[in-house]
Amino acid sequence: MTDTAQLRSAVREFLTEHDPSTSDRLEFLRARFDAGLAWVNYPAGLGGLDAPRELQQVVDAEFAAAGAPDNDPAGNGIGLGMAAPTILRFGTDEQRNRYLRPLWTGEEIWCQLFSEPGAGSDLAALATRAVRDGDDWVVEGQKVWTSFAHKAKWAILVARSDPDAPKHKGLSYFVCDMTDPNVQVRPLRQITGEAEFNEVFLNGVRIPDSQRLGEVGQGWQVAMGTLMNERVAIGGGNTGRESGMIGVVSQEWRENPQNRTPAAHDRLLQLWVEAEATRLTGQRLRQQLAVGTPGPEGSAVKLAFARLNQEISGFEVELAGERGLEYDDWTLRRPENVAFTGRGPGYRYLRAKGNSIEGGTSEVLRNVIAERVLGLPPEIRTDKDVPWKELPR
Repeated sequence: MTDTAQLRSAVREFLTEHDPSTSDRLEFLRARFDAGLAWVNYPAGLGGLDAPRELQQVVDAEFAAAGAPDNDPAGNGIGLGMAAPTILRFGTDEQRNRYLRPLWTGEEIWCQLFSEPGAGSDLAALATRAVRDGDDWVVEGQKVWTSFAHKAKWAILVARSDPDAPKHKGLSYFVCDMTDPNVQVRPLRQITGEAEFNEVFLNGVRIPDSQRLGEVGQGWQVAMGTLMNERVAIGGGNTGRESGMIGVVSQEWRENPQNRTPAAHDRLLQLWVEAEATRLTGQRLRQQLAVGTPGPEGSAVKLAFARLNQEISGFEVELAGERGLEYDDWTLRRPENVAFTGRGPGYRYLRAKGNSIEGGTSEVLRNVIAERVLGLPPEIRTDKDVPWKELPR
């Protein structure tokens, strides 16, 4: 089904059979998935109709206009933005059929076990071990900066399955059950006072080989696919004009004329133009996804997003004067969602500091852009062909 009119007709027929005002929310979402109206570009039988990705906005608009419930995309961002496309690309038919439906409906939340205390920016240096034992893998290690770990049913996990291989080649990729009693999740308090992230300890967790995504030793390639999707999800979100941080600051400007100066006016205009250019670039990137998988260009959008968020939040603190120095509450909280624009100027300023770390540090992203987009000579890596176990740590 590739025609807009046909797709609208399919949605309206579905709504006739499933009245959102009287339907149970979860049953409504399950039926929408089964009808192929969840993510329309996915294959038939997996929540889609093999339709062009750009038609998703047609479907979403029809459901929103009818007052239909959504699947709380902010509450399962890692599942929808990263785990799902990875499972679709690298998973078996059995894995796709098992995981994608409850993932899309939000019945099962996902998190991402990638970063480690000693291997954040250099993901390929990770030390969490996966040792084959019969039909299972036994996993030992520690992960960090894990969003949603305290709510997640499943995690996408990268672990070292061959310490004799060079660091990029000895990795494998798994789906880990976060409810396993050998998985320990501890809150990680941030500079904002919140515990949005977690430390995760894997103490002899047994993972069936049937929960491996991709081939043994292919973990780096699978992880790169996940990270490309992550960077598009963070930096290239489907947002409206003057949304996000620039929208918050523009509102501050309109409501407090006493704080305006010519210099501040020039600064606001400069940031507004940069924010709009970044937003439009993100939209173009999302359109490219309609015809293929995300490329390294997503790193540029995520890099620009992080830099802008920090500049705009800093400008907001200056613009708000003494009020910008206030902070509302340092009480430990466990937020349900990631809120880049939440609470007051002080919170936004501090939260924005994490934007240049999460989803790939700005330093790593500059390397990706230099080597894979601009084609510059690669950074000299003396550890590239050395067995991981022989590397100093």
